[in-house]
Amino acid sequence: MASDFIYRDRLFQEEQMYTRLKAIAQDREYTEMYRALTYMREHHEGQFRKPGKHGDAHVPYINHPLMMTCHAVALGIRDDALLAAMLLHDVVEDTDVRLEELPFSEEVKTLVGLVTFVKPEGADEAVKEAAKKVYYESIRKNPKACVIKVLDRCNNVSTMAQSFPRDRQIKYIKETEEYILPLVTQIKEYYPEYADIAFIVKYHIISVIETIKNLID
Repeated sequence: MASDFIYRDRLFQEEQMYTRLKAIAQDREYTEMYRALTYMREHHEGQFRKPGKHGDAHVPYINHPLMMTCHAVALGIRDDALLAAMLLHDVVEDTDVRLEELPFSEEVKTLVGLVTFVKPEGADEAVKEAAKKVYYESIRKNPKACVIKVLDRCNNVSTMAQSFPRDRQIKYIKETEEYILPLVTQIKEYYPEYADIAFIVKYHIISVIETIKNLID
């Protein structure tokens, strides 16, 4: 019986992920990734993921960048700046930190800047959509930014069924098909070093959104 299901409030525990990534950073001497772990945790302090439908647990926001980064490591990514930027990808967008204040390398700041979307205040939908197109077009030109963005969306679609209302799920699926899947194609066609990652992430994303389509239809 479905009513007997035990619903998870998170897919993985943030403290375990944090400890694992810290050990990896130390072992491989990834200095930026190591510092990003602490910086990210400090600046997202007090922020939480959207609560699930079947529980009231307050999941710390850092669960999201930590899961993305663990996913990246499991996929074989061995790039200090890329992993650091993945951990920091929402710091500028969701906290009071400004991009130029990030105490990291220029490459890390460039990547964080590319994946930070600034919504035009007070703009109508047409203006917002135009800004979104410019945002994704900028990401397309940088292979590492593409990787961050597709892993970001992969993580978000993996948890949206428990926290997004039906209309938000539909909108998110459409946006994923319009903007994210083309980024995956961009990776496969132009950035061969990440082609295997693109296949695995596309498989994951499509599997989730096609399942949700059938359930909410």
